[in-house]
This record gives sequence, structure tokens and C-alpha cells, in this order.
Amino acid sequence: MLEHKKNTYFGTQGKSWDGTKFDCYIVGVAGGSGSGKTSVSERIIANLNVPWVVVLSMDSYYNVLTSEQKIEALNNNYNFDHPNAFDFDLLLENLKDLKEGKRVEVPIYDFVTHSRQPQTNTLYGANVVIFEGIFALYDRRITDLMDLKIFVDTDSDIRLVRRLRRDIDQRGRDFNGVIQQYLNFVKPAFDQHIQPTVKNADVIIPRGLENLVAIDLITKHIQRQLNERRYSFRWELLKKIDYNEELPQTVIVLDQTPQLKGIHTIMRDRDTQRDDFIFYSERLASLVIERGLSEVTVQDHQITTPLDLPYMGKRCNEKICGVSILRAGGIMESGLRRVVKDAFIGKILIQTDPTTGEPLLHFAKLPNNIHDCYVLLMDAQIATGAAALMAIRILLDHNVPEDRIIFLTLLATRLGLHVISNAFPKVKVCTSMIDPKINEGTLFIEPGVGNFGDRYYGT
Repeated sequence: MLEHKKNTYFGTQGKSWDGTKFDCYIVGVAGGSGSGKTSVSERIIANLNVPWVVVLSMDSYYNVLTSEQKIEALNNNYNFDHPNAFDFDLLLENLKDLKEGKRVEVPIYDFVTHSRQPQTNTLYGANVVIFEGIFALYDRRITDLMDLKIFVDTDSDIRLVRRLRRDIDQRGRDFNGVIQQYLNFVKPAFDQHIQPTVKNADVIIPRGLENLVAIDLITKHIQRQLNERRYSFRWELLKKIDYNEELPQTVIVLDQTPQLKGIHTIMRDRDTQRDDFIFYSERLASLVIERGLSEVTVQDHQITTPLDLPYMGKRCNEKICGVSILRAGGIMESGLRRVVKDAFIGKILIQTDPTTGEPLLHFAKLPNNIHDCYVLLMDAQIATGAAALMAIRILLDHNVPEDRIIFLTLLATRLGLHVISNAFPKVKVCTSMIDPKINEGTLFIEPGVGNFGDRYYGT
């Protein structure tokens, strides 16, 4: 299984969640060891209040050491503060991919064994990438990718104290070893290689995190730059879309039979008991799934009946994978298993930031062979379409062809359907019914069913 757990915000493959291309904003933060680069970066993120910001640390890009170098490192005789200690080529490749909005696999460096762990951290392209490290401004190829270059200038005594605390508490070093390494390597490297990079900086922050005025000014500058690049928030972007036209041809709506309308009447009733809501939700999910499966490619197949007579029918030879967008999409999994008993199952957790309305990806677990499958992407509702777009981008990022994705949902808005169609015209969407509008304050579908997950799970 392909599994990712994240607390950062993502887009993918050169596109934001709405499918439009973008050139992400890269901020480089350099300074000596213990200068407060990470703290400054975190402060900038907190001040920005912008969706999809990731921090990339240069500590992840130490070179893999040879056996001899590992012995030197264990004896505090290896210079980790020299440019040669870093894999600048891999770093450059990753930053270029992030600049284009592509997914990257960031190595995880183990400071105890001085080696890279077999697993990696997956980062998806973001609106803003903050790259911090002692040599963040060292390599011209890397600084050319940056939109803003910052050097954090902190007193050397303060930097030494911070390094002592970090290396002893977090990296398992002893006091004498840290002092030995500082005198032999850290201080000379700062004087010879790191301090000279201050000339490449656009902004110098004296005193690091203590200089809140400078950090706040930098934050406002970044916000202005982002506004000029039209990194708009979700609702502002969606309001610009003309969704009063006819439904896209890729949208499939179930026949509005009395039976279907009766199911909706029960589900939409605020007085409906939870048990009934669950029963009719799962019944409706089965109807949508059955209709969506009709869009999967089938072949003619002849069999012989018990009466020894030929019958020309149809057979599906495709692998089917259902991917639920948690948590509401999870209610459709049981319906899928009743219809396709050997279907693969994947899960994506996308939650909406209540302050910005932006979709945030927190978790994804997908089958390894998902690129070989027809993927039924499942969510209970499509309101603005933001979560749907992010989920589709993740599938495309895992090499699922766009025309082999079928989005299944119980309820949708015209707005959300047009958003998906505009971004991904080959993705088919199957829904049981379409509601006319969204509440701009709550982003709930109206008249809708309320908070689907809360009603189904009883939370």
C-alpha cells in the first residue's frame, strides 16, 4: 500500500487544487547553526495564514556516509558543516519539482546512525515552500529558484548554546563531542562558507526570532507578492466560475424517479432518526455505485446456459478500486463491496480549513497497483468541489489515467460539478441529485442534508 501521513498542505503535479498551473513561491532561509532558521520559518508560516505551505529542511539532504566516514562521524571528526556534506544535486532536483508543483520524495536522515532511512517523506507542491538550512543561499543554482532570500544573523554565543541543547537532546551527542565538533568544524565553516552567503540575501534578520518587527514586515511582503500572483482563496476563485450553463457531458445524474425522491425526502428530513439515515444513505450509495459501474469498459462474452444454449453477454475484465474521501466517503465502501466483491480499497483524508475554506490533505493510503485500476472515487457530497479536485490530483499523481476515474457522490451542486469538469474534463461524475446553491458562510449545500458525516456517524 502507498501510504502518506501529513500535516502540511498540498497541491500536485504543477497544478493547484483547482487544476490551474502555478509557479510556487520559494523562500530561502539561511544562517549559522542554531541561528533560529526553523523558528523564523515557523513564525512566517503562522503569520502568512495562507493554504498549502511546506517547510523543506536542508538537514534532510546530508550525503550518505561511507563506512570510514561513519567512523569519523561517531568520533566527532566528520565535518557536517562543510558544503561537501550535502547532496546539492538531489536538493536542486526536489526544489525544481516543488517549484513546478510536483510531488517529491524527501529523504529522512538519521543523525544517530548517520544514514538515510529507507522510507521517505512525501511532499506535494505548495503555494509557498520555505527552504531552510545553513547553506540555503550557497548554491547559485538553488538561489536562482528563490523568490525571497533571507539570512538570519544571530550572536555566536547564542548559536552555540542552542546547538548544544539540540545535539545533546535530539541527536544523542555528548557535551565534549559537541564542543569538539563546534571548534573544529562548525565555527570555521561558518566563517569560511556560511557567513559569506549573506551577500546573496535580500533581507537580513538580526537576532533571529526575537526580531518580530522584521519577520512581520517580511510576511507582509510575501503576502503582497502572493496576491500579485493571484493565489486566491477557494471561495473567491469559485465565484468567478460560470456554472449556470448546461451540465458537462461527463456528469451523470440518476433518473429522478419517485423512489429516488422518496429516499432523498427521508434523508433530508431533520427529524429522521440516525438508523434510518444510515439505511437510506447506504441504499442510495448502492444505486449510485451501480450506475457508475455502467461507465466501466466491458467486453462481449459468450457463455452456455444450463439449457445448453449460447448466450452473448458482457464481462468486465477491469480491476476496480474504490477510493473513499474520508470521512463521509467511507459510507459508500460497504455498498461498493456488495457490488464488486473483490474491489481494492484506498482512503484519502481531506479536511476543510474552517478559516479559509481550503482543502487540507492529512492522509492517503492507496493500493500499489492503483494505476492499473478503474478508480471509483467516492464522497457523500460535492459542494465547491475543492476536496474532489485535490483527491483527483492525488490519483493522477499516482499515475491513474484521468479517463479511468469515476467520481461517485450522493449529492452535488452545479458549481462543484463545473469546477471538476473545468479542471479535469475526462473525469466522469455520477450523482443521485443536484442542489442549486451553497451557503457562502458555512459552505453547506442548500437545501442539502446538513453535515453528512455528523448525521451518519452520530457525532
